[in-house]
Amino acid sequence: MTDKLRILIPKGRIFDNVSRLFSEAGFPISLADRTYRPMLGADWLDAKIMKPQNVGELLELGSHDAGFTGIDWIGESGADVKEIMDLGFDRVRIVAAVPQTFDEAALRSKKLVVATEYVNLAEKWLKSAGYRYRILRTYGATEVFPPDDADMIIDNTSSGQTLRDNGLRIIDTLLESSTRFVASHAAMADNEKRNRIEELAMLFHAVLDGRERVMLEMNIPRDCFDAVAKGLPAMRSPTVAPLYGDEGFAVKIAVKKHEVPDIIPRLKKLGALDIVEYDLRKVVK
Repeated sequence: MTDKLRILIPKGRIFDNVSRLFSEAGFPISLADRTYRPMLGADWLDAKIMKPQNVGELLELGSHDAGFTGIDWIGESGADVKEIMDLGFDRVRIVAAVPQTFDEAALRSKKLVVATEYVNLAEKWLKSAGYRYRILRTYGATEVFPPDDADMIIDNTSSGQTLRDNGLRIIDTLLESSTRFVASHAAMADNEKRNRIEELAMLFHAVLDGRERVMLEMNIPRDCFDAVAKGLPAMRSPTVAPLYGDEGFAVKIAVKKHEVPDIIPRLKKLGALDIVEYDLRKVVK
């Protein structure tokens, strides 16, 4: 491939999760102060830091090949891009919220001032809901506008606590969003770039799967082996090797982290010995 793969990495709250993902995939990000051109530890990658709001449109325009952004901003911009994978980071809901004292009759009785960063998503929802409205574009801190400067907001929230703290209640959810790895159609039409993008996706999947699992190693005496083996969970089948002196077997299994508190006591009761747990960095299926 003569051209580098041009990657857009989002600034703001998404950056830390994406940066950690690259690092664990084997491409540590190095970013000097006040620069927007990080080094990614691979000579075939060229990265630029941009706001997540701009990522989709820049990919559609063809100035970059792939990037990371919330699916909310893809929906807001209407950008025509190819979603490669849902990374599951930064899960939020895009919601409509109003002051606690407002009821439906109050909302229908007037032309609402609706404060939002999501102008296009808001307009689509407000029209479908039949409200009369004027949209007031915001640039952050949308929750502070009601009740003085707006009757309603349409904003993102993870837990809803900030909205409650500002005397607001959610009346509807427009969209559920998370960080996605996306690519331009032009890059996906280029065999070499598509292969690079798919290789990155494979490594990202391996990292995310590795975060969810741990490896358990144990020794199992020969006379306990059948009983223990029947109760062993594993991704496919356990790795088994004979112990020195024919005294039993050494066994390895990869299991989900949340299963460990149940599995270890059960294995111990069945006769497993010397159980060791350790983290996995990647799991390639």
